[in-house]
Amino acid sequence: MKIVTNSDIEALGISPATCVDWVREAFLIKDLCQLPPKISLHPRGNDFINTMPCILPKEYRTFGCKVVTRVKGQHPALNSEMMIFDTLTGKMKALVNTDWITAMRTGAVAALAINTLRTAKASIYAFVGLGVIGHATLDCLLATNLDRHLTIRLKRYKDHAEKTIDRYRTYTNVHWEISDTMEELVTDADVVVSCITDADGLLVNDTGLFKPGVLVVPVHTRGFQNCDTIFDKVFADDEGHVRGFRYFNEFRNFGELGNILTGRIPGREIPTERILSYNIGLALFDVFFAYRILSD
Repeated sequence: MKIVTNSDIEALGISPATCVDWVREAFLIKDLCQLPPKISLHPRGNDFINTMPCILPKEYRTFGCKVVTRVKGQHPALNSEMMIFDTLTGKMKALVNTDWITAMRTGAVAALAINTLRTAKASIYAFVGLGVIGHATLDCLLATNLDRHLTIRLKRYKDHAEKTIDRYRTYTNVHWEISDTMEELVTDADVVVSCITDADGLLVNDTGLFKPGVLVVPVHTRGFQNCDTIFDKVFADDEGHVRGFRYFNEFRNFGELGNILTGRIPGREIPTERILSYNIGLALFDVFFAYRILSD
């Protein structure tokens, strides 16, 4: 049995663009996987411990089960490990630290959703939450948009916005802005991305601030429930993972992102549609990433 550490994975130098390619590939095999909804337990407050199993199609001979924790005060905010088994023999093949995988597959799915669902002329991208997941999302978004001019607007928090701008200073196609309030952040934004891991209540009370054509991507699902029933369309990675949402039955138009990628359903149909994309995070992506890493 192999033990694969976070350092082992980072040493492979897997690019953000490759991560986006991998999540796209994973979406295309989703219907052939066994993928039950994650089990989420809450030891206290908003802390959680999630158990996430998935069996890839039979030719992959791979079952994985990830356990991910979010405990207030820990750094990074999310920690995770995954067991990988050979489905033909039933034997455990590897224990994989999935901190890097969790961050990068999350960022890659968010970037893929943005690239798929934004308006053709989207130019202003607003970000709140500039931790590990926020940077992973920016890594993947910037890596797949080298030919576009982007205005990226960041929500000020301590010195995180300034440090983020410095981190990506080599990208000459990006113009940076900093907003002091959520209202300033979302006004006139074409894409709004939230990567905060904890939110009490709504992040933006006035839904009128979201312009026609906006795409809102709440990476950790929190803070935008007032948009659920009024936005034109809602998409997610998997219906089973969002069916328990309070307003699921009131979504105006719901679909899975993978079905857009395969051409089964339309995504954005007109420029003025306001769209929510709930990228819950599926074990499919974690197991697929681990499969690719172990196969190298």
